[in-house]
Amino acid sequence: MSNTTEITSKISEYSEICKKNLLIEPSLYGKYDVKRGLRDVSGKGVLAGLTKIAEIKSYIIDDGEMVPCEGKLYYHGYDIQQIVKGFSDEERMGFEECIYLLLFGALPTKEQLSVFNKQLAAYRDLPASFTRDVILKAPSKDVMNSLARSVLTLYSYDEKADDVSIENVMRQSLQMIARFPRLAIYGYQALRHYHEDESLFIHAPQEGYSTAENILHMLRPDSQFTPMEAKILDIALALHADHGGGNNSTFTTRVVTSSGSDTYSTIAAALGSLKGPKHGGANIKVSMMFDDLKTKVKNWNDEKAIEQYLVDCLDKKGFDKSGLIYGMGHAVYSLSDPRATLFRQYVERLSKDKGMEEEFALYSTVERLAPQIIGEKKQMYKGVSANVDFYSGLVYKMLGLPDELFTPIFAIARISGWCSHRIEELIGGGKIMRPAYKNVTKHRDYVAIDER
Repeated sequence: MSNTTEITSKISEYSEICKKNLLIEPSLYGKYDVKRGLRDVSGKGVLAGLTKIAEIKSYIIDDGEMVPCEGKLYYHGYDIQQIVKGFSDEERMGFEECIYLLLFGALPTKEQLSVFNKQLAAYRDLPASFTRDVILKAPSKDVMNSLARSVLTLYSYDEKADDVSIENVMRQSLQMIARFPRLAIYGYQALRHYHEDESLFIHAPQEGYSTAENILHMLRPDSQFTPMEAKILDIALALHADHGGGNNSTFTTRVVTSSGSDTYSTIAAALGSLKGPKHGGANIKVSMMFDDLKTKVKNWNDEKAIEQYLVDCLDKKGFDKSGLIYGMGHAVYSLSDPRATLFRQYVERLSKDKGMEEEFALYSTVERLAPQIIGEKKQMYKGVSANVDFYSGLVYKMLGLPDELFTPIFAIARISGWCSHRIEELIGGGKIMRPAYKNVTKHRDYVAIDER
C-alpha cells in the first residue's frame, strides 16, 4: 500500500471516529434548554446585544402573543421600502446614500452625499502593483477566497493596521467599502483568465460612476451597460447593505471586533461566514435549483409537474437531496421578506426589458406553490415566504453576472453593514463575547497507554 493510499485510508478512519465520538444526542438540547443556532423553538433570536443600525420586524404583540406580520427592514429607523422609493422617484442611485446612513446614523444632505461620493472615489485606488502581485498571482477558483486573501494582504500595506481608534477604523472602513468592487471583479477576471483560459480584462473604475455602475463597467469586456441594469443592481446593493446584528456574518464581525482584533482580520472572518451556502451562498443554490427544474420540467406552465418537483425536493429525492426548496423561508420573516417584496417589482420590469418574462413567470409560480407545499409537508411554527435570495439570483443572471460573483456582490453590499457594526461595537466598548457551552461527556479516569 502506497503512503498516499495509507494516509487517505487513515483520514477516512479518523473521520468515522469523530462522527462516533463527537455526535451530540439531539434530545440533550431540549433537556438543557439550549437554543440551537441562538434561536428558540418559535424562531426568536437570543438577545445578545443592542444596536441602532438596523431593525427587522416580523411580528407584533397582540394581547401578549406574537402575531406574524408583513416583514419590515429599517436602517437607523428608516423603512427600506421608503428609502428605495425615495431615491428611485428622484431617479438617482441610492446605495451610497445607504452606506452613509448605516455608518453615520443620519440621511445625508445633497452636499454631504456629494462629498462622501468623492471620498469613496478617492479610496478606490489599490496599492502600487497590488493587482499584479496579489490578485493575479496564484488566483483562487473561488472569488470569495480571493477577496478574503486580498483583504488580509491589505493589512501589510497599512502603517496603522492595528490601530482600533474610531478615526482610524473609519478610514479603514471607507477604504474597504470603496475597494471591495475592484477586489471582487479583478478576482473574478483572474479566475476567468487563468482557470478558464479566457481573455483578461482589467478596467480601472470610473470616478463619476456609482458602485453599481462601476461593477458593470469593470466586469464587462466592452464596459457597456444600460441605465436600467445599473439601477436594478444599485437597488440590489441597497437591499443587501445590512440586516441587523443577528445574521451570521454580522454577528461574526461583532464577535471578532469584541476581541480587539484589527479591521482586516475582522472583515476576512465575515467573508468566511458569508461564503457559506446557508448564508451568502443561498442565491447560487436558488439559481442552480431552477436550472435543474428547467431540465426536469419542460413545460413551465405545467403546475402539477412543478408541484411534484418541489415535493421531490422536500422529500430529499430531487435537486441536491437536501430536503430544501431554496429561496423559500427565512429565520426571522414569516409572512413576507420586505426585500423580496420590494425587489420583485423591479425584477419583473427587468425581465420585460431582457425578454425573460417566461422565466420570471416560472419563478412566480414556484413562489406561489412552494409555501403551500412546505406547509403541507412540514410542521411549520411560522409562515413561509420567498426571501431576497429567491429573486436576487434571477436578477444577477439577467444582468449577465456569472455565478462566481453572486456571493461577492452580496459582500460588496454587506461590507457597509459590517463596518457600521464594527464601529458601533468599538464605540460601545463592549466585553469580549464568550458564549457558554454545556459539556455532556461523563468524566472518566485516565488509562495507561498499554492498558487501552
